Amino acid sequence: MNLQKTFSKYSDLSLLFLRIAFGVRLIWGTQDNMLSFERMQEFATFLEANGFPLPMMSAFASVYLQFAAGICWILGLWVREAALVMVANFVIAILMVHIGDAYINTAPAIHLLTFAFFLLCSGGGKYVIRN
Repeated sequence: MNLQKTFSKYSDLSLLFLRIAFGVRLIWGTQDNMLSFERMQEFATFLEANGFPLPMMSAFASVYLQFAAGICWILGLWVREAALVMVANFVIAILMVHIGDAYINTAPAIHLLTFAFFLLCSGGGKYVIRN
């Protein structure tokens, strides 16, 4: 059996599943901050402790942009634009928060950065509204 021939026809479907999985991860990771101002304040305090300028504004920007990117990836809408914003978000997160941190703590940011970079370069595949 030729595995490439057998499974390559599912590459766009697998990309859809990846977009959904990572999109849900972005939404799940931010929804608590969106639903609770107290949680948003905790995030802003965390950002301030890590040297971010304008911590409350930075918190709102990061949370709402991640949430919006998750929706965009799931729907297949502005996939590359959302990916570009997430590349910037997670590069900043890694540089400002995770340098010197344990891999297990950094892994979620690395995974999201890697997938965002992949989407930026390749687009969302066949099942999109607008790449």
